This record gives sequence, C-alpha cells and structure tokens, in this order.
Amino acid sequence: MVQRGEITDRAWQEIEPLLPEYGQSGGQWRDHRTVVNGILWKLRTGSPWRDLPERYGPWQTCFDRFNRWRRDGTWDRLLAHAQTKSDAVGEVEWEVSVDETLIRAHQHAAGARSEPSEEDPKGGS
Repeated sequence: MVQRGEITDRAWQEIEPLLPEYGQSGGQWRDHRTVVNGILWKLRTGSPWRDLPERYGPWQTCFDRFNRWRRDGTWDRLLAHAQTKSDAVGEVEWEVSVDETLIRAHQHAAGARSEPSEEDPKGGS
C-alpha cells in the first residue's frame, strides 16, 4: 500500500529505469523504491535523518544514497526527465506573470549605507 507522500506505481514506472544499478559489493542492497520513499519522507517533513521511520530501512542507507545520487547526477536526470515529460504533455506553464504590486524592502535589504556619513554620524539613511 502506498502511503501519503510516497511514489505511486505509475511514477515508479517512470523513474525506475533512470536510477543507477544496484551495487555489486557488500551485502544485500535495500530496494531503491523504499529508499526513495524514505528520502521523500525526510525532505517533506524536514526531520533529521536519524528520525526516519523504520519502514524505510536504516537512515544511513537513505542518507548515503541521497548524497551518492546527488554527486553522480541521478537527481538531475530525474528532474530533467520529469520536466521534459511534463512539458511534452502540456503540464508545464513556462510563462510567469507578475502583477504590478509594489513590494517594499527594508532599507538594509537594498544595501543601505553601513558606514557613517558626515550628515548622519550614526550610519542611518
């Protein structure tokens, strides 16, 4: 049973071929789908890796694979595939419209002077 926030069967069919082969050395590798679901849980909740629920396996496995796939470009390939596929079926809106609402930033956000001037010895603007 797919739990909230986990990869659906349809989505899994799309991404599984894009994932690296299982490792050859060491013992039994944890299923990629379980690990991906664990990584998604961690990213969705913002919880520490060590709080990963047991159903996703050891937190170290999810952490290691997340980092390994970041280094080898797996996440970039998955994102590019999702963007290309979604664009091909018209699910991506490439035009962004910004209205004319005025948004004011605090003076320090705009790079206000930080050194005192002759007119204002306290450094304000």
